[in-house]
Amino acid sequence: MAAAKKINLEKSLVDLEELVAELESGDLPLETAMKKFEEGIKLTRGCQAALKEAEQKVQILLKSAGGEDLEDFEVSDP
Repeated sequence: MAAAKKINLEKSLVDLEELVAELESGDLPLETAMKKFEEGIKLTRGCQAALKEAEQKVQILLKSAGGEDLEDFEVSDP
């Protein structure tokens, strides 16, 4: 991911929350809503890539420290 643009995960999440609020308001013209949706998709993909990279780093650190592999877990809705 060295050639890929690094993202600020926290800022991207805040930006996504703002986009969702704008889209949910229903006050945007269709063309603007489509552009916001596209921007949201790009932010989501960037966040997913950043989280995947962080997970890989954690796995490397655990292995180098002689730790156990990470286990998958399910997130339950509150």
